[in-house]
Amino acid sequence: MLNRRFEEHGPDEPLYVISVAARMLGMHAQTLRYYERMGILRPSRSQGRIRLYSQADIARLRHIQRLISQLGVNLAGAEAILRLNERIKELEGEMEHLRQELQSYRDRVLPAVQGADGA
Repeated sequence: MLNRRFEEHGPDEPLYVISVAARMLGMHAQTLRYYERMGILRPSRSQGRIRLYSQADIARLRHIQRLISQLGVNLAGAEAILRLNERIKELEGEMEHLRQELQSYRDRVLPAVQGADGA
C-alpha cells in the first residue's frame, strides 16, 4: 500500500514534514534546517510555512549522506559535487537537443544533395 502511494506522486511532490524526513534519513531535523540555510536543499513550504520534503529531496539527502560518510567528502565538497552533477545533466540535455536539431538538418539537406547527385 505504501508503494502505491508513492507511485501516485511525482518525485518532486512535497510529501514529508521535517520530522518524518529526518527520521527516514536518520538525521536530526536541525541538520536539515542547516542544509536549507546553506542552500544545499530547498524544501517546499505549505501555506502555513511548514517545510515539506519530496522524494527527490530525500534522494538528494541520501546522496549527501553517502558522499560524506562513505567517501569522506566534507559538506562543501558534497555541495560542489551535487552542483556539478546537476550541470552535467543540463549539458547532456542540451547536447541531446543539439543532436536532434543536427539530425533534423541532415534529414532536410542530405536528401536534396543526394537527389542532385543522382540527376
